[in-house]
This record gives sequence, C-alpha cells and structure tokens, in this order.
Amino acid sequence: MRLLVAIVLLGVLVIGSVPVMAQNSCDDPFAGQGTIRFPTRYWERTDFCLRSVVLGEILSGGPPPDGIPPIDNPTFESVDAAGAWLQPQSPVIVVELNEIARAYPLAILTWHEIVNDVLGDTPIAVTFCPLCNSSLVFNRLVDGVTLRFGVSGNLRNSDLIMWDDATQSWWQQFTGEAIVGTYTGTQLELIASQVVGFGDFAARFPAGEVLSRDTGVNRSYGSNPYSGYDSTSDPFLFEGELDTRLPPTERVLAGIVDGVAVAYPFSVLTEVGIINDTVGGRDVVALWQGGVASALDRSSIDDSRDVGTAALFVRELDGRSLTFVQADDGTIRDEQTNSTWNVFGEAVEGELAGARLQLTFAAPHFWFAWAAFRPETLVYGL
Repeated sequence: MRLLVAIVLLGVLVIGSVPVMAQNSCDDPFAGQGTIRFPTRYWERTDFCLRSVVLGEILSGGPPPDGIPPIDNPTFESVDAAGAWLQPQSPVIVVELNEIARAYPLAILTWHEIVNDVLGDTPIAVTFCPLCNSSLVFNRLVDGVTLRFGVSGNLRNSDLIMWDDATQSWWQQFTGEAIVGTYTGTQLELIASQVVGFGDFAARFPAGEVLSRDTGVNRSYGSNPYSGYDSTSDPFLFEGELDTRLPPTERVLAGIVDGVAVAYPFSVLTEVGIINDTVGGRDVVALWQGGVASALDRSSIDDSRDVGTAALFVRELDGRSLTFVQADDGTIRDEQTNSTWNVFGEAVEGELAGARLQLTFAAPHFWFAWAAFRPETLVYGL
C-alpha cells in the first residue's frame, strides 16, 4: 500500500537512550487490555497501569518513537525570505501570542508533525496529524514543567499519539489529553491558532516570522507523502465505525462551543461563505475563504486543489451580536455597521475598524476523526 510505504520511509529512530527507571504501578499492566499492537521495548518509563483508554485500541503506525522527528530547535525567517519558496496558497498554521506572530508551513509540518517552540515566555507545541488533517497548538507547560513532545509512532483512531520526555506518558493529539502514563487525565491548554494561506499571513503580518526549512534533517519540504489521501473513503489504520452523516474525509470546521460539539461541513461553507449561528448560549460566526491548497491532495502541496480554510469566531462585540454577510466581491461585512472584516476576525475598514472578534477553539479536521472522538457532534445543515 503506497501510504503505508510512505509512512514507514519517514522513520529514522532518534529517540536516543532513556534511563530504565520505570515501574508499572500494577502487577500486569496489559491484563484485560486486548491484543497489544505496539512495541513496548521503547517505553521503559511509561506506567502502562495508569491509563484512560484500552491499550488494545492503540496500534503502531510503523515508525519507532521520533522516527518522524519533531523539530526541537526551530529557526525562523522573514516573510520576504519565506516568499521565495512558499506560494500565496501554501497552507500555514498561524499562532499569534505575546505580540509575536508566527507561521508554520504544513509543507514542513507534514514531515515532522510536532514543533516544540517558545513564543515570548510561553512554550508551545505546534502539531499536525496528516491522517486526521488536524492542526492544533498546545501550551507545553504542565505543573510547572516544560515538556518536550515527540512522535510516539503509535495511533488511536488514526490520530497521532505524542509522548513527553519527562515521564514518557502518551498524549492524544486530537484532544490534548494524556491517555497513558503518569500524566493520565491531564489536559494540555489549547492555544488559539488558524490555518490560512501564506499570502494572507504575509499581508496581515508583514513583520511576522515563518518556520524555516533549516531543520537539521533532509526532507522534501513542499511535497506530500500522503498523495490522494484527502479523497479516500478508507482512512488509514482507522478501525472505528465511520459516522455516515458525512463522507469520511469531508473537511469540517469543528470545535466545542459552550459545552456543545459542533461541526460545519466545508461542503456547506464553500457554498454560503458565512454562517451566523448560535451554539449553546454563544453567538458565533463561521468564516470561510478560498485560496488555500490542500496539504493532502497531490504530491506537490502548492499544486494541489483549493480547499479553502475556515475559522469560528464569537460574534458578540461590546455587548451586541453582529450579523455577517458576504458581499458580491467576496468581502466580509457586518449588517449593523457595514464595516469590512478579514479572515482573522478583524475589522479593517468602517466604523468598527481595529475591533477584533474572539477566535474560538475550532479547527479544520477530517470528519471521520472528529466524529470518532466527538460522536455527539451536531452537524450544521443536517
């Protein structure tokens, strides 16, 4: 299978040596856990007795720990320098924190999956799971300890399982929760982020910083080793029951709003552009914009089809709820003041110029993965 070969070829063991000091806190950590389908020899410090999931649900994706090497010492370049190799449609994860704006190209993240970075005084993990099309950013500070996260080589519901260097606990990328080991039950703090086209990042943050290809390893940055994956009906190494409300790899803008799991299909967003909605007790708006290439379509990301991007904002501002519309020229305006807004939820012209909507913790995902972790999700339009 081509995809399996691509994943295995990514693997080069770089975990190094770890001290043998673990002790499982029970006599038989694997009793009643079903068939164990991941290698245990790498995990001398992982306490398999502490867990919130059945270990039989976890399976090896092929590479050993850090066989897909995370970036631990990222370097950055200017927008102008990055423009020499990135295109306006190149997808990037954008994080704005501590008055620093950085873009992390999926052209690089596809080959590393995790970037351990620091923005100001905040240690963060920028993560991308290609099999789930999930881009999420977390605070790496847990109980006063800054964790370094790596790629375990294991999957659950096709999703990346990360590991930390302090306890070798395992963390589910999709939820940010530790599911095996000392930290089991601990939830990482989610950091707001967006996936946009590099051109939009460059226009909004001309002094921003872009993750450099100078990573210390040799990879074909800009190429996609998962060619054709975003149109498959058979997600790789997924063993759960597919939720048939949408096609498996339909992109959805999905998140938890006021305690309610909600998903906005891209098939709807591409038609209407804007969705004004109320979820739980919050008034929100989903904004879609074209001009962003899929990272999981053709072998060249920049030559891949335009799938666009979307973000979800709270549309309550200064005590009133705004209603947004898309003008004939594609610009975003609010009906109350006719101010013009951009994809970052900022008013750029009009009465509200300079105002900014609150970005929610919603992100684009493949539907099959979101539904596997949040089966109770309400799907807009269904």
